[in-house]
Amino acid sequence: MFVAFLVLWIIFNGRVTLEVLLIGLVLSAALFAFCCRFMNYSIRSDLRLYHLVPMAVQYVAVLIMEILKANHQVLFFILTPRYQVEPQLVHFTSGLKSEFARVVLANSITLTPGTITVSLEGNEFYVHCLDKEFAEGLENSIFEELLKKMEAAGSYV
Repeated sequence: MFVAFLVLWIIFNGRVTLEVLLIGLVLSAALFAFCCRFMNYSIRSDLRLYHLVPMAVQYVAVLIMEILKANHQVLFFILTPRYQVEPQLVHFTSGLKSEFARVVLANSITLTPGTITVSLEGNEFYVHCLDKEFAEGLENSIFEELLKKMEAAGSYV
């Protein structure tokens, strides 16, 4: 959080000079100390958060690749008039522990073209798929595996 405070200070100032940097260091340290003292924040939580950054970057990269692949498949359906799509409503149970991770999974499914998360109640997902090809692999998707890894890392997810 200290680094985030310092980066925000520099962004809000619009320039990087020695004076801005020194004042930013002092103010960021004071704000960080305040958060640690009065908001039950700790350096350990910062370290856990920094440990998650590579996993989050990997998750976003996988999400972008899956969106691109799904876009290609939906474009194929549109440009091939003889192909008959077979919409399906798929139900599966997730093994994710936190509500935040389940919501991220539901949003990732909805962001991927051809699939929409219709309902999320507890660990139960209902997903509408444009075609049966999109329904394959929803239950044990790469998204869920990455989110489980993030949960295992002891994160806020």
